[in-house]
Amino acid sequence: MAVTTPTRAPAQDRTPASRRRAARPRGPGGHDKAGPLAHAVLAAITAASVFPLYWSFVVASHDDNSVLAGTTPPLVPGGHLVENIRRVFELSAFWQALGNSLVVAGTTAVSNVLLSSLAGFAFAKLRFRGRDPLLVCVVVTVMVPTQLGIIPLYMLVTDMGLYGKLSALIVPALVSAVGVFWMRQAIEENIPDELIEAARMDGAGLLRTYWHVVVPGVRTTATVLGMFTFMFAWNDYFWPLIALPPENGTVQIALNQLAAGYYTDYTLMLAGVVVSVLPVLVVFTLLARRIVSGVMAGAVKG
Repeated sequence: MAVTTPTRAPAQDRTPASRRRAARPRGPGGHDKAGPLAHAVLAAITAASVFPLYWSFVVASHDDNSVLAGTTPPLVPGGHLVENIRRVFELSAFWQALGNSLVVAGTTAVSNVLLSSLAGFAFAKLRFRGRDPLLVCVVVTVMVPTQLGIIPLYMLVTDMGLYGKLSALIVPALVSAVGVFWMRQAIEENIPDELIEAARMDGAGLLRTYWHVVVPGVRTTATVLGMFTFMFAWNDYFWPLIALPPENGTVQIALNQLAAGYYTDYTLMLAGVVVSVLPVLVVFTLLARRIVSGVMAGAVKG
């Protein structure tokens, strides 16, 4: 008598959805393969972002006649870049403007990182009376337009004797409400309360806890805040135009003087733009890895 073995029904796929998604084909390095449409979109965004800088460089490397002559603008760099940059420094106090902008932007960037992280540490990890109302007041100031405070700020700077000095730009920008709130959120998310308590049990004071525990934990976020503050101070035009005389202005004031004549020399003006962008590119290149990781930190959580 023959023995028949019962056949089993095919087992259902009980693999969790997360594992099935993880089993999708990946490219080199373990990354998901992106389609040609994604690459095309990224290429278009990159080209749109880089083109204004490239166009400024192209115009700055030509003479004014070749730029204005004909109906087709030049798309290839010329050979007059060094000559145009030399004219920028000869016709305006551009060296002084660069120095002023570096002092203002560098000082405000460092002070914002230091003071905003200190205030963020207090709001995130310290318990004191009135903490939440004070934080609400800080956040509310972000919603007030900058233009509404120009006249009171001008009166205050004049009464303090700071008008016409670089300190008129530095003192009001030593710390910002956005920086305080940003660092508070970063400290709240990245520094556990147990780590603060462990530092206190080891005998560390507040400043030592801040420097040896908090700062290393939010270093990337602080770098991003410093870079954004540097760029904002470097590109600011409205308040320096009011608080400083033209002969002691910043880079943006010097660029405005290059374009303020009866006849606008576009090659001269854009040569100044190329020079003014170089310090920002250098700073971004030095901090690029930390900046990108800091901006993407919130996108990879959850």
